[in-house]
Amino acid sequence: ILNDDDALELFKKTLPSPSLLQVAVSAKVVRRQALAALRAGRQQRDPRMDLVMLALAGRSKNFEKVLTMIDEMVTLLGKEQADDDAKK
Repeated sequence: ILNDDDALELFKKTLPSPSLLQVAVSAKVVRRQALAALRAGRQQRDPRMDLVMLALAGRSKNFEKVLTMIDEMVTLLGKEQADDDAKK
């Protein structure tokens, strides 16, 4: 186990100069790269991946409103199913 001094010496030997590089990539570039990766790796059709690709390709910032509507619809369908089961 390395103590603090040993770890510092090892770090100095590994990186003789402080040459850490910070890369800044915009969110737009990341979205474009993710979309390209999804399209390239797609071998069979999956509706879930289609939705992800739609979200990445869209100009909208997020799908919060759509996701809220979907959650409400699922809740409503669950209640309706329970009512139908109770009638039987």
